[in-house]
Amino acid sequence: MNVVLLALAADLIIRNGVIHTLDPARPKVQALAARGDLIVATGSDAAIMKLRGPKTEVIDLNGATAIPGFIEGHGHFMGVGQFKRSLNLRDATNWKQIVSTVSAAAKEAKPGEWIIGRGFHQSKWTETPSPAVQGFPVHDDLRAASPANPVLLTHASGHASMANAKAMELAGVTRDTKDPSGGEILRDVRGNPTGLMNETAQGLIRKAYGEYLTHRTESQQEEDATIEAKLAAQETVRHGITSFQDAGSSFATVDLLRKLNRNGELGVRLWVMLRESNKALAARGAGYFSIDKWLTVRAIKRTMDGALGSRGAWLLEPYTDLPSCSGLNTASVGDIEATATWARANGFQLCVHAIGDRANRETLDLFERTGRTRRWRIEHAQHLNAVDIPRFGKLGVIAAMQAIHCTSDAPYVIARLGPARAEEGAYVWRKLVDSGAVVGNGTDAPVEDIDPIASFYATVTRKLKDGSVFFPAQRLTRIEALRSYTSANAHAAFEEKSKGALRIGMLADIAVLSKDILAVPDDEIPSVEVRYTITGGKISFRR
Repeated sequence: MNVVLLALAADLIIRNGVIHTLDPARPKVQALAARGDLIVATGSDAAIMKLRGPKTEVIDLNGATAIPGFIEGHGHFMGVGQFKRSLNLRDATNWKQIVSTVSAAAKEAKPGEWIIGRGFHQSKWTETPSPAVQGFPVHDDLRAASPANPVLLTHASGHASMANAKAMELAGVTRDTKDPSGGEILRDVRGNPTGLMNETAQGLIRKAYGEYLTHRTESQQEEDATIEAKLAAQETVRHGITSFQDAGSSFATVDLLRKLNRNGELGVRLWVMLRESNKALAARGAGYFSIDKWLTVRAIKRTMDGALGSRGAWLLEPYTDLPSCSGLNTASVGDIEATATWARANGFQLCVHAIGDRANRETLDLFERTGRTRRWRIEHAQHLNAVDIPRFGKLGVIAAMQAIHCTSDAPYVIARLGPARAEEGAYVWRKLVDSGAVVGNGTDAPVEDIDPIASFYATVTRKLKDGSVFFPAQRLTRIEALRSYTSANAHAAFEEKSKGALRIGMLADIAVLSKDILAVPDDEIPSVEVRYTITGGKISFRR
């Protein structure tokens, strides 16, 4: 009898709190129990404590709240780790601060060492740099700050980069260099490069940086990548995230992640989109399809356009604040359609980055032409034309959005689009949900901070730092917002049977929060802390 009781004992019990399960049959319980990595019971404290055995770990919530673990619906996993090791430019309020940061780094750098940073956004600065071209600074100050060390600073969006003179020299970029397809080398009135590389033009500088990195041995490269992956996992679970949907990794990165998974060192569940050329996919891609509790590879990522902040988003009509520009088509529709054909033939989902209304329409048209979409996704879906909004639900296309982009970008969205276009189709979660679309949530980290609480707050309030609210009619309810970060993202990855709810037989992936985000006043949401992250019934983070 004792052996039987021991076999039935739970490995983990969570009790004495508010547990939002997102299970329609039992939406709120006091306690739950897990055995192995699965939930085996939910209910009252008294009922669940009957499953306690001599080795059961019991977490007393003391009235705190537990929810299904957050699922980051669109981020760049290795980018999160790389961001932790580079210059953080997110909080800079002007160009002078960034130049000062680079200058300090150059004084500490070894000869020839590249100085890497990320996070600047010219539209969020308190003053426009002088001189400037289209609001962006020119590289002269960077030349003075780091004359001998190449500098590469990535825009917050990831869709533009700023290079200094040394970096352009190593890359061979001069006034005679032609713009690559889908990109732009921003130039001053004399035709000289300003240092700003938009969209695919970034590749000119990144190629030179890549050549610098190849001077390391293979073991050094793998060691660096492993450090970055582990830093990313630590940052992820610290925020209550138990699964991370990675928006585009190479074969080489997936190989590394597989090795970490085999060694039990991954730290967080990953669902990965491959990001390789059609030629590479045809040669090797099919062999990368895999479904696993910790590392799934079953999607392909392509990019139709750029970002709004750098005016790379592809629009149906020109930018209001730059009438000569309608954005950039970064990969041809035909090329992406060839990817769609391959993805359908090999059972992969297709995930297409589309931000502007033209890019979204072209992607929806492409999906419609290819027939059955198998929950294909549009990543971002930020700016839509009214006629395209109902097409998401009709076609079964997932709108993989990031609510924090709305409140982060809002200060310049109306300048870019004008008030009518902004109200019609900018971050229209409510319209999409009401039309029957599945809307996911996330942060696009490291474009934004990975914090899901901040993105949840943006989803339900759309409140800006100055207290204003950006088109409040598009807010979601609290429960809709929570689903967008859990069950909707699970559905978007074909994982709704194992993730996104706390139900018997599902993975014991849980976030414990200091306050009930479904009940506290709006203004208290940003103060909510993650106390525990539990992945597969084991504590992966404890505050």
